[in-house]
Formats: sequence, structure tokens, C-alpha cells
Amino acid sequence: MPTSKYDLKTTLLNNSRGFSLIELLVVLVIIGLLAGLVGPKLFGQVDQAKQKDAQAQIELLGQTLDIYRLEKHKYPTTEEGLAILRPYMKKDLPKDPWGNEYVYRSPGDHGDYDLISYGADNAEGGEGNDQDIVSWKGLD
Repeated sequence: MPTSKYDLKTTLLNNSRGFSLIELLVVLVIIGLLAGLVGPKLFGQVDQAKQKDAQAQIELLGQTLDIYRLEKHKYPTTEEGLAILRPYMKKDLPKDPWGNEYVYRSPGDHGDYDLISYGADNAEGGEGNDQDIVSWKGLD
């Protein structure tokens, strides 16, 4: 039995035990397995969220284009672009969720105007995360 404070500290330090290397490795393997199973599902959700965000922004830009048309009796031309809508918006003209400009064409191939985000690859066409988000149809 320790008789002084110094002896009590020494006894407690000698009796305390840390984690062994094997225990730490087992915990790291378990964390790695969980990350390997859950991670891809979370990243898939991020991609879908960006696509839904792009679709929502295109719809809002379409509403702003309609307001412009009501006031000016025409849609902006392709040359005028979306920048002409700035006075009709509360915030700056948005970029798509991948940081690229929306493509605007008027007259469009699919209506009075076409609004397009080329997706993650910023190139026409593509599947999955690279899929084009367009104003004339919803997401696949």
C-alpha cells in the first residue's frame, strides 16, 4: 500500500494500461470497412443533389426569362444572353453546381429558348454525373 502521494502516482501510472498496437489496428480496419461501405453511397447522393440543384436553377432562370418576356414582349437573344436578366434577380446570375456557366440559346431547338448545364464534364452528352440538365425535360 502506497504511503505518500508520490507512491500513489507511481502506482497509478504503473497500473494504467494503454491500447496495444493490435487493438488500434482492429479499430482502424473496422473504420475503414465502414467508410468503404458508406462512402460510395454518400458520394452518389452528392452527385444526385447537384443534378437536382441544376434542374431547380434552370427552372428559376426559366421563370425569370418569362418575367422578362412579359415586360419586354420577347425573350433575350442568344447574343444578349442571361446577363440581361440581372435587374430581374435578387442575387447574381448563378453558375451551375459544377462552377460552369449555363448555356442559353434563343430561339431554342426545343422551344422559345433552351437552357442547358452540361453536367460535371462540361461537355455535351454524357451519362450519370456527366448527364446534361436541360430546360425542356426533367432528370432521367
